Amino acid sequence: MSVMRAVIGSRGTKAVAVAGIAACLLTACDSVDNRTVKRAGVGAGVGAVTGGVIGAFSGNWGAGAAAGAAIGGAGGYLYDQIKKDNHNDK
Repeated sequence: MSVMRAVIGSRGTKAVAVAGIAACLLTACDSVDNRTVKRAGVGAGVGAVTGGVIGAFSGNWGAGAAAGAAIGGAGGYLYDQIKKDNHNDK
């Protein structure tokens, strides 16, 4: 049994793996510029940590981290789009 699986369980391991794969796929898009990737990545990272901490209290750290990463990544992307619209940040 791996250390990661012992700490967060098999469901959590799968959730973290899915979140990682999704992040890799997002960075592969040609139409997304560097600022967008950075902002979405920071949002996903902060969301994953926050979701993991909240999920740890409910007993499912991995699901919390995956949900937090998805919500944070979407939030970072939306923030990027708003910045581009308001400040001509391209």
